[in-house]
Amino acid sequence: MPCKRIIACLDVKDGRTVKGTCFQNLEDMGDPADQAELYQEQGADEIVLLDISASQNGRSPMLIWIERTADRLSIPLTAGGGVRCLQDATALLDAGADKVTVNTAAVNSPELISEIANRYGRQCCVLAVDAARKNDSWNVLVKGGTVNTGMDVLEWTRKACILGAGEILLTSWNRDGTSQGFDTNLTKNVSLVSTVPVIASGGAGCPKHFTSVFKEGHADAALAAGILHRKSCTIGEIKQQLTEDGIEVRPC
Repeated sequence: MPCKRIIACLDVKDGRTVKGTCFQNLEDMGDPADQAELYQEQGADEIVLLDISASQNGRSPMLIWIERTADRLSIPLTAGGGVRCLQDATALLDAGADKVTVNTAAVNSPELISEIANRYGRQCCVLAVDAARKNDSWNVLVKGGTVNTGMDVLEWTRKACILGAGEILLTSWNRDGTSQGFDTNLTKNVSLVSTVPVIASGGAGCPKHFTSVFKEGHADAALAAGILHRKSCTIGEIKQQLTEDGIEVRPC
């Protein structure tokens, strides 16, 4: 079994890292480049940086934030937010990103997934799926969680894997920022239909929550955001808990 990854996530708006609950009531959490470097020092396996207002505002991602962050890192950087075409993905990679995420534009034009995968390899194309629970299923959200497409998350995951997505970045809208733990049921169901690694996101409140999403949710990686920004714990403490619980991780 490959090591489980702990990925630090930076949601960026107007040049600052922000964090809210269910994508709302955003609080300023600091400078993204400084935080990325700190989390790398703590033992993060990767960094994800998302320009969360780009899709809502109909613009491409701000490359200066990617460049500033990439210059400080020696671990993989995934960047996204506002990627509307292959040229936007190319610009992010040229700015220093190792992978790009697509969400809203991929829902509107699924062929974008194949275009990125065919040009740069599927390992470079990460599909971000924001999921909102509806009874016993989940719908896909776009535009920073503001629009419910009505699409079924599991069906969209299956299709995206066929099109060439290399990873699924799965965020539970209902758990985002709540510190109540990952939605392990959502993660497990998506992992069962996905043929590529699934990254769990949304709800981490303590190190034990990471153990749960790996053991019960079958995730391949898990995102940490608010739990780090608010200094509830460090990545080292998360990895120590995982090691104690018998889950293999890379050393810090």
